[in-house]
Amino acid sequence: MLTGVRTVFVGGDARQIEVIRKCAEMDASVMIAGFEKLQDSFQGVTREPLTPELLSNADALILPVVGCDDEGRVSALFSEGPLRLQEEHISAMPGHGVIYTGMAKPYLRSLCDKYKIKLVEILERDDVAIYNSIPTAEGALMMAIQNTDFTIHGSTSMVLGMGRTGFTMARSLQGLGAKIRMGVRKSEHYARAEEMGWKPFLVRDLSSYVSDIDLLFNTIPTMIVTAQIISKMPREAVIIDLASAPGGCDFRYAEKRGIKAMLAPGLPGIVAPKTAGIIMANTLVELISEEIKIRGDA
Repeated sequence: MLTGVRTVFVGGDARQIEVIRKCAEMDASVMIAGFEKLQDSFQGVTREPLTPELLSNADALILPVVGCDDEGRVSALFSEGPLRLQEEHISAMPGHGVIYTGMAKPYLRSLCDKYKIKLVEILERDDVAIYNSIPTAEGALMMAIQNTDFTIHGSTSMVLGMGRTGFTMARSLQGLGAKIRMGVRKSEHYARAEEMGWKPFLVRDLSSYVSDIDLLFNTIPTMIVTAQIISKMPREAVIIDLASAPGGCDFRYAEKRGIKAMLAPGLPGIVAPKTAGIIMANTLVELISEEIKIRGDA
């Protein structure tokens, strides 16, 4: 239980609703800012404006998956106006307070460092990233089906990056009967891809493997699908970039060449917000409970 724990939610999308609901069910004291347009009413949840006073006795500040940009702007789907997390807000937090977010930009990291506030990035956890890879892969498959005139079954589908998302993506494509080419950077990933029945190659040799592909799914967050690579791809191919913004594809050149290329970050919150929210909620409750125990043992 989270009885007596003061949690403040600032901004977010439909995923955050599940997290708010879970914290309220666990008997936390819950305050939300940036939810003026939200119709749901939660038992024991109060709506407040974002002020330093709101955060002055917060045990936990919970931000959206992408906490805020480098100017402090917080994504807030249900807010009536812009929401900005400023230095005065962070400086008002008590020393024991913890900020939870999916991933943090340098702006938030530097403020937390300056005021010695603990920052927890939930998406850095393997379990959360693996669970999130499931709705990500489903969303990417949906986009592929909507933007092609051929079946995934029998297609030559390339996945770049054999991390948590890349592995789930390739396995999902394989389950639908696609022929998988897997771009890897590590020898152990090469071996695992071969064991899975995929055709592995090193990403440094990417240009040699794209001339006849139908679909390309990128999970590597650096510029890898360059103009040179795109120039060798069939015009009918579709690129779906799952890496965090700005992605790893030269979208300008893809458009110039007439190749359909889409940046698709944040798919869990788009295609399965309830599931994604439950994943975040369960992890967050576990983390806050651990923090309470550590504080109690100190």
